[in-house]
Amino acid sequence: MAAVTVYRMNTERIGRGWHEMGPIRPPNEGRDCSLLLRVTRNCPWNRCTFCRTYKGERYSRRSAEEIKGDLEVVKALADEIRAASWRLGLAGDVGREVVAALISGNPELYGRRCGDAELAQRRIQSLVNVASWLASGGRTVFLQDADALQGPTEDLYRVLARLRESFPGVVRVTSYARAKTIARKSPEELQSLREAGLVRLHIGLESGCDEVLAQVRKGVTAEELIWAGRKAREAGMDVSLYVMPGLGGRRLSGRHAVETARVLNAIGPDFIRLRTLVPYPGTPLYEQVEAGEFEPLSEDEVVAEIGLLIEHLDCHSYLTSDHMFNLLWEVEGRLPEDRPALLRTIADYLGLPPHERLRVQLERRLSSYLAVAGGLPEGVAAAVQEAAAAVEDRTPDAPRKVERALGALKQAFG
Repeated sequence: MAAVTVYRMNTERIGRGWHEMGPIRPPNEGRDCSLLLRVTRNCPWNRCTFCRTYKGERYSRRSAEEIKGDLEVVKALADEIRAASWRLGLAGDVGREVVAALISGNPELYGRRCGDAELAQRRIQSLVNVASWLASGGRTVFLQDADALQGPTEDLYRVLARLRESFPGVVRVTSYARAKTIARKSPEELQSLREAGLVRLHIGLESGCDEVLAQVRKGVTAEELIWAGRKAREAGMDVSLYVMPGLGGRRLSGRHAVETARVLNAIGPDFIRLRTLVPYPGTPLYEQVEAGEFEPLSEDEVVAEIGLLIEHLDCHSYLTSDHMFNLLWEVEGRLPEDRPALLRTIADYLGLPPHERLRVQLERRLSSYLAVAGGLPEGVAAAVQEAAAAVEDRTPDAPRKVERALGALKQAFG
């Protein structure tokens, strides 16, 4: 048996060996392997009926000193990871071999000798995050959690300054931000954060229809969303807005699409990101669905709603379906020039025979589930197999069986 390569770390230098990270980040930050740096904990609003991410969690802000302490840990881990790569003859390349050598060589940090399984896991998560970040070039950072701008501007400015000092190669720092929070910041504050390196804000628009926004307790109006989006853009920041197809249910679907397009046109965001609604157990919206108070759209109706949204968009933005919640991932392109192609993609799907659309739905959702969960539980597998057989045989009950299978598969996306 080949010997396991190990590397001993300077345990005094890395201190506690982990930096604090929150539960979520935008998918594009995951693809770019951004460094995750927690600035606030959880969500200051936490009342949206469709969201379960922070339910039961208390919101709090971290001090600038706490966050700068995390940066010291990240810097020490980065130095150790690079040193391990060179010691192992990999000339600075960072991959699984380096991470494995660090974990194997430091059992008091990452193994049973640590004596605290939760602490060991936290250290491994930090090690992996920093190593993945370095492997991707160490150029992007995402500030967590739901509203990194919530605290004093001066504190965030100090954190950004320390980040730039510690890692001069960073070219993009981004964060989530609530429209209400942006609105409270002065233009000068936003400009100072942009100059300090915060170049992009991810904002949950969800809908531009006031009735939908009130129905889901978003805590903001369409006009406030426009004001906040424009304010961020005027400060020189990239604005990435999230739209939730299906959020109006069957009753408000048309208004949701058209009025959301109006708000997007008024802001002119750099990115429009589609996040199709999936009602999850444990959320007020799911309870409304169960009680018959909210009627979700079918897969086909969601696709048609996205088409209506795109028809009414008149802005220079990049529209993307970069999330597993979406059925048609290929609906992506630059507006307005790619609008005909986007609408053609939607029309081509809706023009398929009914059983072919069911096949696409089942295959796409199954692929997404496997990417997240890695395997099918027995009950889900049985539902998928039954639905696939019904689609193949074109039986009259195929739509019902596919709907049941899709409901089980979508729960893995949360």
